[in-house]
Amino acid sequence: MNGAQALMKTLVEAGIEVCFSNPGTSEMHFVAALDDEPKMKAVLALFEGVATGAADGYARMADKPAAVLLHLGCGLGNGLANLHNARKGKVPVVNIVGDHATYHTQYNAQLQSDIETVARNVSPNFVRTSKTTAELCTDTVDAIVAARGLPGQVATLILPADVSWGEGGQPARVPPATPAPVASDETVAEIAAAIRSGKKVALLLGGRALREPSLMAAAKIAAHSGVRLLHETFPTRHERGAGMPSVEKIAYLAELVGIQLADIEHLILLDCKAPVSFFAYPGKKSYLVPETCKLHTLASETEDTTASLQKLIRALGAENTLPKPQVAKRPGRPKGRLTAEKVCKAVGHLMPEGTILIDEAITSGLMLPLMTEGCPRHDYITLTGGAIGQGLPNAVGAAIACPHRPVIALIGDGTSMYTIQSLWTMAHEQLNVTTIIFNNASYSVLNIELERVGAEKIGEKALSQLDLNGPVINFSYLAQGMGVHGVRVRTAEEMSTALENALQRPGPHLIEAMVPESLNGVKRKVLPWVLRSLPNLPLPVTRALKKKIAP
Repeated sequence: MNGAQALMKTLVEAGIEVCFSNPGTSEMHFVAALDDEPKMKAVLALFEGVATGAADGYARMADKPAAVLLHLGCGLGNGLANLHNARKGKVPVVNIVGDHATYHTQYNAQLQSDIETVARNVSPNFVRTSKTTAELCTDTVDAIVAARGLPGQVATLILPADVSWGEGGQPARVPPATPAPVASDETVAEIAAAIRSGKKVALLLGGRALREPSLMAAAKIAAHSGVRLLHETFPTRHERGAGMPSVEKIAYLAELVGIQLADIEHLILLDCKAPVSFFAYPGKKSYLVPETCKLHTLASETEDTTASLQKLIRALGAENTLPKPQVAKRPGRPKGRLTAEKVCKAVGHLMPEGTILIDEAITSGLMLPLMTEGCPRHDYITLTGGAIGQGLPNAVGAAIACPHRPVIALIGDGTSMYTIQSLWTMAHEQLNVTTIIFNNASYSVLNIELERVGAEKIGEKALSQLDLNGPVINFSYLAQGMGVHGVRVRTAEEMSTALENALQRPGPHLIEAMVPESLNGVKRKVLPWVLRSLPNLPLPVTRALKKKIAP
């Protein structure tokens, strides 16, 4: 075997069966080795950010890493944004980056770059350049172990061309994963005492705590002790719907988080960090936990959330308590002029059981969690790192991980253009993905942020940087040009009919929803004023306003 063949064998024996790739010359021996390994599925992306985002989406649904193959430092740079999202989501990815042959680097050829430095932005704990063919598979094992351990992470293995083509490669076996530790007796006793204290307590769930076993355990504690259940703003994967516990989402707007946590005296974290503002704003807090609230960590990102919750259940004597499930309900079929809210309503009305719901709708998706909370069981995936362009590639990866489940991806018009090449991969692989593009011809969220940060003298030139008019992009035509059935809709009736048709027919579909901005005109002008007024209003009033702004 050469190095690439041995590397391929090591990957598949570790259960890594999909490689998302955008290769170049230095990776050709790896590409050739794909033919020698029938267990490895190869998926071509036309842009590196699609490959990295697809690997992220795959791992979220498959519960194991995929491999990514990128071309040199420039290819890694093109894929960096979605590797950042994977890092923030604690998603396992084995990121293989080709490099020049070891003896060629001295000549500083046109594509020569410092790959390790670039990689450390997204792989802070594991970056390694394999030096010889003999060491390659040992390095690969270390990368796989690093990626799939807790917390999941992006592990970057740099593969020089001569290490790949060199003879004498020896496949290596990956050791079984070690069980994650559980919260200590002292931690559990401290948190149990806080819950029994009679003070207001909330559990804040993130990461693996938003999967069914942990959710059901947390719901037992909530039903037994009156603890409030919250979840992080951008979950990696949230199992939700009828029969699952209802969990309140921490708001995106920092001012609204202050309302949610205002009377909480003990906040207990599970696989997440304490809430902080997404950005800094003049004169506003960045750390959002009230000074009167004591912070506890029941399970860190390296600990077993379900086992730790079960331990707390026993300490509280809640073993026989039944969790309160979300009641089954759907919104009605929308009618009339199309709005972003009515698109979300149509999704809630029609989505089948087992749907994988991918949300990168930005402002247009404000009502999506509310419209789908009582729908049939589904998974909900969001933009974990804030680097837009994640949703379409995530849909590719999720559909490959779960080929028999429908995928519905709700995407903003601006964010879709970062990785629009995903549509070609959907067509090439004939994936069951229905993409809904909200076309409001604006970077709407940035218009809101422009008001919130207190920028002065907002004129025509400034506003032009946030405007996608002139020309308005025709996404239905773009979809058709890449082999995806595309349709543009302007009414709620057309929206529902298009979604029904897409869900009934296999293969990829795109629905372009022509909608106004969700927060526009007077609403956008009033929002900053309302947010500034919140600290001076009674808590019941602020909570009513919060429910109206971000239900």
